[in-house]
Amino acid sequence: MSVFEGHRSDPKTPEEIEAEAQLFGPVTQAVRGLIDATVMTDADPADIERARALVDEAAALLNSRRMAAPFGVAWNADGSRRSWGNAVVGLRNPIAPPLVVHHDDGVAWAEAELGPAYEGPPGLVHGGIVALLLDQVLGAAADHAGVPGMTGTLTVRYRKGTRLGPVRAEARVDRVEGVKTFAVGHVQTPDGLCAEAEGIFVLPKEVRDLGEKLGRPQ
Repeated sequence: MSVFEGHRSDPKTPEEIEAEAQLFGPVTQAVRGLIDATVMTDADPADIERARALVDEAAALLNSRRMAAPFGVAWNADGSRRSWGNAVVGLRNPIAPPLVVHHDDGVAWAEAELGPAYEGPPGLVHGGIVALLLDQVLGAAADHAGVPGMTGTLTVRYRKGTRLGPVRAEARVDRVEGVKTFAVGHVQTPDGLCAEAEGIFVLPKEVRDLGEKLGRPQ
């Protein structure tokens, strides 16, 4: 698949984008609540059957009109972008915690509350979810530093179990070698450091070729 597939121009005004966020954000949050309730419910069988019927009804309403392809990346008129379908930061994706990534003095960081939907071992966050958060934050650090790329490798060292509840992920760019950006980061909870990672992010050849065509060798 081309790295450019899924990118589209969507020149909405800031007011239109905010209106969409106000519309879809609460729906997505409600579905997150539904996911949590589905994991944790101990309701009577009749109530569970009724809930299933209501979920089916809601799905039918939402499916009455669908986008032709996954959300991808929508580029706004001001050059900013929306990745609302993203599995980690997507405003329209209920499996996303979601993370909101901030940047301070070269450090990308985000905090999230990970509940029962993200459980692996009893009471702990699934290790794959920890890696997912690290991949996103390391990549965000590289992107913000102006040396973006797609994940080539991600090496995670799990120091101890990550308890369900509040987590914080941090990352920074360690070094750049040609088209490869090396980023490092970690995940911690109030109990301390849980996992560390190094990611290598590689600028895709298609992007390098485009840069050369435009007279900007990569």
